[in-house]
This record gives sequence, structure tokens and C-alpha cells, in this order.
Amino acid sequence: MPEYFLDIEYNNHTYGVDEVNFKEFECCTFNNCTFSACNFMDVTFIDCVFNDCIFSEGRINHVALRTVTFNRCKIKEVNFAMCNKLIFEVRFNDCILDFSKFYTLKIKGTPFINCSLIAVDFMAADLTETLFDNCDLYRSEFAKAIANKANFRTSYNYTIDPKTTKLKKAIFSVEGLKGLLYKHDIIIK
Repeated sequence: MPEYFLDIEYNNHTYGVDEVNFKEFECCTFNNCTFSACNFMDVTFIDCVFNDCIFSEGRINHVALRTVTFNRCKIKEVNFAMCNKLIFEVRFNDCILDFSKFYTLKIKGTPFINCSLIAVDFMAADLTETLFDNCDLYRSEFAKAIANKANFRTSYNYTIDPKTTKLKKAIFSVEGLKGLLYKHDIIIK
């Protein structure tokens, strides 16, 4: 039976390898905490907020993220594809998610706002109605993804192949068209 923590605020803490294992956090706030060393075994976060936290290279196997918000967090090289897929619901504001993986995840309607998403793996993910607001998507991979009704209008540096990614009613800016036409060797001025 996991240990249960409700409505607690954690500040300026660096968590050890096993410190959060077998715990459930609900309505908790984490400020300036570091989780990089954690191995995250059987951990659940419900309605939690992470502000200015570091997860870079954290091993989030067997983590449940249910209505979790990340604000100004560094989450580089994290494999979200290993998370518990039941009620996986996250939002990212002003985060660095470079080299992270969302491979095969269903993240419909997820907002990525002002995020760095360099070389992120969205392959085979369901990105339906996902919002990419002012995000750098340089070298991110979308092959076999479903991005119907996704909004890329204010994002940049993406290259998406419409032949391998479902984009029905997805929104792009005129400036972003080059990211859809890159394979055709067309010059847009």
C-alpha cells in the first residue's frame, strides 16, 4: 500500500534515488525541487503542480501523472512513454523538454506553451487537438503521429512530413509552411 500525501507544499528539496518510491501525492505543490536522481517506482501524482523543478534524465518508469502541471521545469531526456498510461494528463508551461520521449502516448489536447521541444520523440503519439504555443520543435520527430486539429500556428523550427503524420485540420502559420514542404525541395520566400 503506497504512502499517501495530500495538499502539501515542498520547497527546495533534492530527492534521493528511492525517496519518492511507493508514494501517492495529491494536490501537492513542488517548488525548486530536483528529481534527477529518482528512479520513480510506483509513484502517483494527482492534481499536482511542479514549479521550477528539475527532472532531467530522471527515470520515470511506473509513474502516474494525472492532471499534473509543469511550470518552468527542466525535463530533458525524460522518457514519458514509460509512464502509467491510465489517465495520463499533463500540461507544460515555459519548460525545457529537449530530447524527451512521448512515443506512442495519447496526449490529446495537451498544452505545450513556450516550451523548448528540441529533438523530442512524438512518434506514433496521439497529438489530437494538442496546442504547441510558441514552441521550438527543432528536429522533433512526428512520424506515424496523429496530429489532427493540433495547433502549430505560433511554433517554429518543425519539420513534419504530411505523408507520415495525420494532420487533418491541423493549424499552421504561413511562415511555418516550409516545415511541411521541406521534403519537396521547394524554396519559399
